[in-house]
Amino acid sequence: MERTLFIIKPDAVRRNHIGRILSFVEEAGMQVVAMRMVRLSADDARGFYHVHEGKDFYDTLAEYMSSGRCVVAVIEGDGVINRLRGVCGATDPSAATEGTIRATFGISLTMNSVHASDSPASAQEEVRFFFPDLD
Repeated sequence: MERTLFIIKPDAVRRNHIGRILSFVEEAGMQVVAMRMVRLSADDARGFYHVHEGKDFYDTLAEYMSSGRCVVAVIEGDGVINRLRGVCGATDPSAATEGTIRATFGISLTMNSVHASDSPASAQEEVRFFFPDLD
């Protein structure tokens, strides 16, 4: 079993899409094994997205991610990292395949409603960031 981090971002939380977004994950046969709502500080957001430091969108992303509450969750399943990213769709909602989370709920490249870890190493680091005591 593989684990990955999944975030429902502030735009989706503000628009009351938490349950609908989680249904995409569950209907795809993946399991939520830990979940909580958080409000990131700007420093926390910068720390979480440290891999993007120096890129054009880094400050905008950190500001956006600290603009409201998020739902952070650990998702488990066989091949869950790639499967969840497939359910999320392309980062840019306008390029996402119909029926994916981002095509359904995303507003823009920044406000694309969800985050999913992109590799086993990222998943491990990101899960630990929000759930350091998860066994």
